[in-house]
Amino acid sequence: MIQFHTETEFTLDNQDQYSSWIETSIIKMEKEVGDINYIFCDDAYLLKINQEYLNHDTYTDIISFDYTDKNRLSGDIFISIDRVKENAKKFKVLFEVELRRVLIHGILHYAGYKDKTDKEKKEMREQENEKLLLFK
Repeated sequence: MIQFHTETEFTLDNQDQYSSWIETSIIKMEKEVGDINYIFCDDAYLLKINQEYLNHDTYTDIISFDYTDKNRLSGDIFISIDRVKENAKKFKVLFEVELRRVLIHGILHYAGYKDKTDKEKKEMREQENEKLLLFK
């Protein structure tokens, strides 16, 4: 089950549409949908998580805690709406497009995709772009 929560004033419209897209993306990767929680927050909230759990003192757009069991993707995905807005401006894309990219980015991590090396980043970006095309 995919659920959306908020720790900020942001509200995701069309949650059913987003859930359907995420489920379709997971199934196309031949994975199963487990319990996936998206938590929308602000920079300060995510910075605190980054410091407390990862010992990083930097802002980020997404932190995902992976509880995947074999082929069943599960976890908690925290997304800073502040960072998504900034990144949308930086990359000159609509906020909604950048938000979708971040939403699916966490799922791709659960499916085993990494983004540490240039080769991994390229593959992650290709997968993000492929999944973005599935959004209807």
